[in-house]
Amino acid sequence: SSRTGGFVKQLETRFAGVAGRYGNIDGIVAVAHTEGGHDNPNNTDSVLRTLAGFVTHPNVGAVLCVDYGVEPVNNASLRKFLTDNDYPLDAVPHAFLTLKGGFQAGLDQAEAIVQGWLDEVSALPRTPQPLSELKLALQCGGSDAFSGISGNPLASWVARELVRYGGAANLAETDELIGAEPYIMLNVRDAGTAAEFLQTIERFQERVAWHGHSAAGNPSGGNKYRGLYNIVLKSIGAAMKRHPDVRLDHVISYSGPMKKPGYYFMDSPGNDLESIAGQVASGCNMIYFVTGNGSITNFPFVPTIKIVTTTRRYELLSRDMDVNAGLYLDGTPMDELGADTLDLTVRAASGERTVGEKAGHAQVQLWRDWRQTGPGRVEEISARPKPPGRALPLRRSFAAPSLDFSYPAFATPDGPAADRIGLILPTSLCSGQIGQIAAARLNRRYAAGKESAPPLKRFVALAHTEGCGFSGGHTGDLYVRTVLGYLRHPQAAETLLLEHGCEKTHNDYFRRELEENGMDLDRFGWASIQLDGGIDAVLEKVDAWFEQRLAAADPPEQTMADVSAVRIGLLSAGTPPPAVSSQFGRLAAAIAAGGGTVVLPENTSLLSDNAFLDQCIGDGPHLPTLAYGQSLADAHEQGGLHVMETPTEHWAETLTGLGGVGVEAILAYVGSHPVEGHPLVPVLQVTTAPCTAAQHAEDMDAVLESDPGSWPRSLADLLTRTLAGNHQPKAMRAGNVDFQFTRGLLGVSL
Repeated sequence: SSRTGGFVKQLETRFAGVAGRYGNIDGIVAVAHTEGGHDNPNNTDSVLRTLAGFVTHPNVGAVLCVDYGVEPVNNASLRKFLTDNDYPLDAVPHAFLTLKGGFQAGLDQAEAIVQGWLDEVSALPRTPQPLSELKLALQCGGSDAFSGISGNPLASWVARELVRYGGAANLAETDELIGAEPYIMLNVRDAGTAAEFLQTIERFQERVAWHGHSAAGNPSGGNKYRGLYNIVLKSIGAAMKRHPDVRLDHVISYSGPMKKPGYYFMDSPGNDLESIAGQVASGCNMIYFVTGNGSITNFPFVPTIKIVTTTRRYELLSRDMDVNAGLYLDGTPMDELGADTLDLTVRAASGERTVGEKAGHAQVQLWRDWRQTGPGRVEEISARPKPPGRALPLRRSFAAPSLDFSYPAFATPDGPAADRIGLILPTSLCSGQIGQIAAARLNRRYAAGKESAPPLKRFVALAHTEGCGFSGGHTGDLYVRTVLGYLRHPQAAETLLLEHGCEKTHNDYFRRELEENGMDLDRFGWASIQLDGGIDAVLEKVDAWFEQRLAAADPPEQTMADVSAVRIGLLSAGTPPPAVSSQFGRLAAAIAAGGGTVVLPENTSLLSDNAFLDQCIGDGPHLPTLAYGQSLADAHEQGGLHVMETPTEHWAETLTGLGGVGVEAILAYVGSHPVEGHPLVPVLQVTTAPCTAAQHAEDMDAVLESDPGSWPRSLADLLTRTLAGNHQPKAMRAGNVDFQFTRGLLGVSL
């Protein structure tokens, strides 16, 4: 589930470069995702089906599944699903690991398991296989007006040949066929298949409507800029991935196994990454990604061949594309171009690395959860009042404890800041991995002593899954508001926005939002993977922008901060015992009474816990005072005790909202097991639970013992040491962090 995403990513780093020592291992990769970790998900079946398809995929030589054992989707439920549905689990070396000790000890155990498989996996040789063993995922993203003329017809030409040789091809992205149904229906196996295809589209539209949206919201800014002004135009081009000579043979659910040869339609959203994950789980062992703008998407364990639609765009991004379908527009016959592409496909299937595999970056995203299961709630949710931005009044009858919160901080025009960070904020899911590569380059550059110490402590990229392929409206407002919150975060000393180039929320979109919110555009850097000429070029541009900014920056001034500068989030993972709740309440009251800020997410159990409430704000209910991700700079009262609207139960989404508000540290009580931290904001984990303390002591920032009355002072000391830079949270130090925007109650994938 999402709860062990940070763990598997850190495990992957332990094996960096190891695959190259083995002749027949192409990579050792993590498949981290956002799903299965929050209560009562509606997409459990599709998550299990997708993970089952990954586990038994023919490209996978061995697989380790990791959980804490308490998630809604866990090892036990996955194993049962595999067995009940006759997936060939025994055909692949595998292990199910439940983490019960410290994070590093768990990594040691997992590393030993994986290491034990490597000789066995590498001993499996490549052997000649017929074309009938190829299953081709047909995908398009960043489409333009030429996608339906050059790129998609080229993909369909090769798909026709594979089907003719007994292979299979998979067409997906349900909402991107709405309006093109008549073309698909021209060649269908039988009436039952035709009815199933139409019913699938109808069900998709119905689910989207439950959330107040329609497929008309699918086209991105890049689509519209390059000629696809509405969903019908986009769908007509997307449907060209079915060659006129090829009939639609099968209709399957998301991630449903492709058990027979032929041409498939798989139900999925138009969100490229979510759709690709389903196609891979269905058994596709080769991906065609057709793009007009120049999308750079790759998948971790299935090769992606990127086909760009025009010669001009290919020349701009030649280092990141595999095939120039624009040659067809320039006069090359489709049969010639198709034969060359089929030959490239065979070579890639035989081990020749694609451009994306050489680049070494990949992303995985499962079809994200949807919150509504029927009609009728859109108006009620949309009509909820806007939080007032005023802090909750403290109980007058209670005297807050006197605590010392003095610490050295950095002086800024907006007041003391606990840290100075170089922030790279990807404007969408497709630029997230490149943002992380850029941040890692900058951290290595300055940490290695190649440059003089910059006036920044570190560089952080906030990779996420939003910004494209999702519904707008209420969900778009949540996303944009939270992004703006991070752009105004007190610790973000220098910030650069990194766009993919064809997303809904591209750089120009955010320029307009910043201007409307009265923010100075000159404070920010801007870079574009597509428009700046590809991955290598944009990495150089990011380096150069930060170098220029740091060279021109004055040395940071330090100041002594007091309690009025403290801005913390406060929450719990699990229900804390009364003693913890009570002392958390005393701590919150002390900070708020001193003019500092405490923000609780609406979903925390503390807000229904009398032991907490009695110490600070009294009986509830206490309605939200801040919107999700709303910057404190936009609140009527910045200081005091606030409640943040939190339309999610997802841990990382909750932390992300708190970070957008502008807190500089988060204090969390942990019940059963450690939780993931935040890449930008320190998350301090404390516990009193004997089992948790015994099993996970090395992952806790504090174990609360002895006299509960002393805990507020101990926690205040821990917070001030963290804000002063003298304590780094255990989760952050271990790399066990996550970041994820919520889609709220009305968000769906499109």
